[in-house]
Amino acid sequence: MNRFARRSCLSELIDAPGIPFAEWSACLKELDFINTWLGGHRITVEGFKKLLPADNGRLSVAEIGCGGGDNLKAIHAWNRKRKKPLNIHYTGIDLNKACIDFARENCRELPSANFVHADYRTVCFGNRPDIIFSSLFCHHLSDPELKQLFDWLKENAGGGFFMNDLHRSPLAYHSIRALTRLFSRSYLVKNDAPVSVLRGFKRKEWQDLLAEAGIGSYAINWRWAFRYLVSVRYE
Repeated sequence: MNRFARRSCLSELIDAPGIPFAEWSACLKELDFINTWLGGHRITVEGFKKLLPADNGRLSVAEIGCGGGDNLKAIHAWNRKRKKPLNIHYTGIDLNKACIDFARENCRELPSANFVHADYRTVCFGNRPDIIFSSLFCHHLSDPELKQLFDWLKENAGGGFFMNDLHRSPLAYHSIRALTRLFSRSYLVKNDAPVSVLRGFKRKEWQDLLAEAGIGSYAINWRWAFRYLVSVRYE
């Protein structure tokens, strides 16, 4: 059977408990490098900009599966370059304590940031964030778990939400497998990068998942390198 026909059920090493902090730290630093040079952070900023409210006052953004906080840092860096920076409150949520510990240190430059060690499904916001997003998080979930995620997002995102995740294709798989074998020093990245692609998505799968969740208005945009930006904006 064509291994790219359906989403893989293979597990990633980073989803297992007990990984030493030093190994997590090396992995998160490499992921930041990959996302910087292959355009992952750029796509996150694009998704954020698409959902900005009309008024440019104070707003809040939350990331599910925030890892080391690099996506929030990318949004903050974009905001600082604006002629009139927005007053943004940042929240990062991750089930892995090592990620949260790393993010708190990594994101000290963010003036207003809160990092929460929790399963996103247990998080209760005092005020709903204007924008909730995830980057390279959805492919860790099964289809039923994604339906649950969409239900939670509909309930908790004030203005809309977006997902930045992988496009499953042979070229994406073989490219990242070769690149990480040559250049990665993290055994987690070497193993999980190609597995992540096999757990990624095709456009029709996004469409089916959104339809099953009762979401009829959305945008799905393919972006380099082998990503989909899926955004839902509330009118």
